[in-house]
Amino acid sequence: MYGNLNIYYFTGTGNALAAANWIAGEAENRGVTASVIQIAPSLKAFDFSVGPDTLVGFCYPTHGFNAPPVVIDFLLKFPNGNNPVFLLNTRAGMKLSKLFTPGLSGLAQLFPAIILLLKGYKIKGLQPMDLPSNWISIHPGLRQKVVDSIFYRCEKITKRFAAKILDGKNVFKGLVSLPIDLLISPISVAYILLGRFALAKTFIADSHCNNCLLCEKECPVKAIVIKNERPFWTHKCESCMHCMNRCPQRAIQTPHLFVAIIWWLVFLVLPFFILKELFQITPESAQYYNLIFDIVTIVTGFPVIFFSYRILHFLLKFRFFSALISYTSLIRLKFWRRYFAPKMYLRKN
Repeated sequence: MYGNLNIYYFTGTGNALAAANWIAGEAENRGVTASVIQIAPSLKAFDFSVGPDTLVGFCYPTHGFNAPPVVIDFLLKFPNGNNPVFLLNTRAGMKLSKLFTPGLSGLAQLFPAIILLLKGYKIKGLQPMDLPSNWISIHPGLRQKVVDSIFYRCEKITKRFAAKILDGKNVFKGLVSLPIDLLISPISVAYILLGRFALAKTFIADSHCNNCLLCEKECPVKAIVIKNERPFWTHKCESCMHCMNRCPQRAIQTPHLFVAIIWWLVFLVLPFFILKELFQITPESAQYYNLIFDIVTIVTGFPVIFFSYRILHFLLKFRFFSALISYTSLIRLKFWRRYFAPKMYLRKN
């Protein structure tokens, strides 16, 4: 059906890359020339010509029940066309005993699909893929046995999907969870507006950091800079977990207690106080209370989160505060496993 296949991918810990390579391998087995191209800030979509016989695919993780902002930005800049396109988003897959549990997509496929449709492309496939959850800020990395079993299952599903798409068929598995995805779509919007900035300010490097600069060099979106001789996460951070999972010193932490206090102030105490003291809620305006509360949260939340993070980064220079902040991080515990896709799955096969 196709002479060429271009797959654009973004990945933090390798899941989306593994899926892209599985699809590329299936294409090459059929004599289709496959290119796997990483989405990065330096990549300009218009630099790549897409021929009339080219199938185009996008593989990326689900962040905040949405596509990562770097992917959305790339799609908005992508040139118009009428080529067939498929979307594959990786989600936080888990396993309970022998039961594989799915993640949730939210707007991770719907929003990119709408962008591409408006640009003239023909959507041929929507496929979520429940590869292992890498969100080690919340939970330890999955055990290797569980990771291998999830990858084994997802590889088969991905290759079946690829075979159907390459045969010219339509596959819309992503629409199966449409009602739930639409239900949680407000969370997707909140993540784009505020959540991703708040999450970007939850990373620190503790006293175990030896300034190897690996996190800065390998950051997929170049969001890490060095300030006060320590890594500093800017607002461009995608919370992809690459740095935290790859740090050889296990020095990158999330100070859970500090974050919990700041978020409690930002998302509850501060807006409630402002509404109580500065606004007089009348019976007529009461119906808009929730909307006003959300607006106040967004307007006041940004400066508080950014300012508090700068204070935190400053305090890390002092041994006592550095130790205190670090010891409130669950990630520092020895049993808290890191996660990265197994190397054998990051090669085309």
